[in-house]
Amino acid sequence: MTDDELVLAVRTHVAVRGLPGPASTDDVTAFERVVGRSMPELLKRMYLEVANGGFGPWQVVSLTETDDWFSDCADIAMAYHAFGGPDGDALPSGLVPLMDRGCAMWTLIDFRTPDGQMWDWDPNLCCIRHAPAPLGQSLAKWLTDWLRGEAHEGPYPHRVPADAECLNTALHERR
Repeated sequence: MTDDELVLAVRTHVAVRGLPGPASTDDVTAFERVVGRSMPELLKRMYLEVANGGFGPWQVVSLTETDDWFSDCADIAMAYHAFGGPDGDALPSGLVPLMDRGCAMWTLIDFRTPDGQMWDWDPNLCCIRHAPAPLGQSLAKWLTDWLRGEAHEGPYPHRVPADAECLNTALHERR
């Protein structure tokens, strides 16, 4: 599926959700300044051509505060700063919280990659140090899986498991 086809498919899929209108280019630029990196092009198109949040399996956080509730965070900048922002140590630089899945679990997107590689954040599986893990799939694949009804509530089946150095892994495996 091309990016054009994916944008159209997502727009069609969420048409009945009553989502906020698309974000502005100024909103995108402002958030890119917060992160210090360019937003992956497909994500930018989703915000600019589909809606300012609410698309995706569990409703992506909006770029700016809207009257809609997609997370405990009012917008993506608040979520990003809650994880420590550009100077924090909770996430590797360039990873951005995208979707709140509840119970401290988030889906993240990597602004360091042009195709927006997706990551999982789940401290329930091990510990804070091992909470972020790559999913090994791009934003396009993640959205395509969702449109096909193959989205996962978590843990993600493509998640790279915590390494053996995590003391909590051994505790979880013994339970």
